[in-house]
Amino acid sequence: MLKRVITGIVAFLVFLPFIIFSDTVALPIGLGLCAAIAMWEAFHCVGLHKNLWLSLPLYPIAAAAPICMRCLGIDTTLTMAVVAIFVLMLYTYAVCVFSKGKVDISAACTALVTCLYTMGGFAAIIYLHDFHAGGRFLYLLTFIGAWITDIFAYFSGRLFGKHKLIPEISPKKTVEGSIGGILFCVLAFLGFTYIYNTWLVGFLPDATLPEVTVTLPYVLMAVVGFVVSIVSQIGDLSMSAIKRHYGVKDFGKLFPGHGGVLDRFDSVLAVAIILACALGMLL
Repeated sequence: MLKRVITGIVAFLVFLPFIIFSDTVALPIGLGLCAAIAMWEAFHCVGLHKNLWLSLPLYPIAAAAPICMRCLGIDTTLTMAVVAIFVLMLYTYAVCVFSKGKVDISAACTALVTCLYTMGGFAAIIYLHDFHAGGRFLYLLTFIGAWITDIFAYFSGRLFGKHKLIPEISPKKTVEGSIGGILFCVLAFLGFTYIYNTWLVGFLPDATLPEVTVTLPYVLMAVVGFVVSIVSQIGDLSMSAIKRHYGVKDFGKLFPGHGGVLDRFDSVLAVAIILACALGMLL
């Protein structure tokens, strides 16, 4: 427990400059680096990290995803993403075919889907930051939603947990912990909404324009917080299912007590994608 706390504090201090300078290329470069590391972890999990024909092309593509979102914009990036997805799918199948049975096609497809999901999640964080004037603050909901859910699901489960949630995938998670995570995530979103509407809106360049909606409705944000918490837990459980299937405890060891990038960002990636869809349509 102490190791997890110390690692969390150190990781936050390292990540803080990227938050402070999020308007610069620092944030997309940092997320791009995380995406590339996550690619290696995914291939290592399924036992294909030594197959450079399969894994090597994904590292620069993964690193480029959040950078392209910042530099090229949403429309160009999505167009490139659609093309890249089909090309990577065909390329993965081709490597499996020409390996003459040496590459497990199910493991290759699992790695590819995990990689595409990871790249989409990290790129979605940049989209959330850039899509709206308030995005420089709203993108933080990605981390708030995922990590508040994780923290309070853990403590709620420790204090009140009696009924197992999905023991086949994650034996320690409980229904009570899940409910606690949802409750505190909703409260965190309401607290963020109050701070945003009361103080942060004044820092937005278009805050004085009456035709631009910059404040957040409380009821809507409570609903979004509820959905985000559920999505966060699904993201966590999905990565746990992959790890359990391949018999590994953690994807990596970059964060002592927490695991690797995929272990620490599994919920964040899911939340980023759903928030990008939700806030992109609502604001």
